[in-house]
Amino acid sequence: MAVDPRFKKALSSMSEITAFANRLGKNIKHLMKWARRHDLEAWRLYDRDVPQYPFAIDIYGEHIHLQEYDTGWLLPDNVHEAWLVEVQNAIGYVTGFKPEQIHLKRRERQKGKEQYEKTGQLGVDFVVHEHGRAFWVNLDKYLDTGLFLDHRNTRQRLGELASGRRFLNLFAYTGSFSVYAATGGAVASETVDLSNTYLDWARRNFVLNDIDETQHQIIRADVLQYLKQAADAGKQFDLIVMDPPSFSNSKKMLSILDVQRDQSILVDGAMRLLAPKGVLFFSNNLRSFELDKALTERYDIKDISTQSVPEDFRNKKIHQCWEIRA
Repeated sequence: MAVDPRFKKALSSMSEITAFANRLGKNIKHLMKWARRHDLEAWRLYDRDVPQYPFAIDIYGEHIHLQEYDTGWLLPDNVHEAWLVEVQNAIGYVTGFKPEQIHLKRRERQKGKEQYEKTGQLGVDFVVHEHGRAFWVNLDKYLDTGLFLDHRNTRQRLGELASGRRFLNLFAYTGSFSVYAATGGAVASETVDLSNTYLDWARRNFVLNDIDETQHQIIRADVLQYLKQAADAGKQFDLIVMDPPSFSNSKKMLSILDVQRDQSILVDGAMRLLAPKGVLFFSNNLRSFELDKALTERYDIKDISTQSVPEDFRNKKIHQCWEIRA
């Protein structure tokens, strides 16, 4: 396979590894000190800073999660593989991490796939700490690691608000928001997801942080069905977090979920469960997402996206987040 002429210039630029290595060195000098000050073992080192190197590089304790983003560039397999080796060698040289500590994934452009896919590898579970909390992660088994680093600021804010409050975590994944709420003093919580795999992961995170499951419940349910049943049961919560996938066609769900199309159903359903003076945190990572104007007419909505994206993320549009009140 010959290199597509349109990408010869990009390929030529790729061979110049110096700019990439220099940026890594600059970032790690600043961010390593910053992470230590903030008691973080998991943080983003590099966020596609140099356009010719479309990677996200995250530190997870003594490991690196290296993600190559699909650019559509057409490269022969042997050229691409050699380039990846060059990239990993540069990362190892600058950071001191060994090859076996660098975990490479390629993120394809998502087209109607489920949010969390298996990679075909087993990987190893290990623990990282964040603001005094502990979380199990796995850098190989799934596309995502078990801890979304871009929601760190919102997790911390929840921990600060949780004391004495009732908390609901919808589309809970591995329960990291619930860990912050419970350890922040929430009097009760419910953690809702449809995946047994991720709810089991959440239980392990609860055990890791000495969280009492009789006080903080883990519930397997389709969120759309849960919202109806919880409203019928008269449940009320002071803090709610809802971070749905952009799209889900899971066979376990009664219908396909599309966050752009279904946002009003989701937000209205959550707001029916919100106690007076409560707050709903609603977020998603669909780049093209636009909040329905009708929601702004029904509720008091504040866009907190800028504050919710952590300092170590160069991509400030990695997600959007709103505080919603009645």
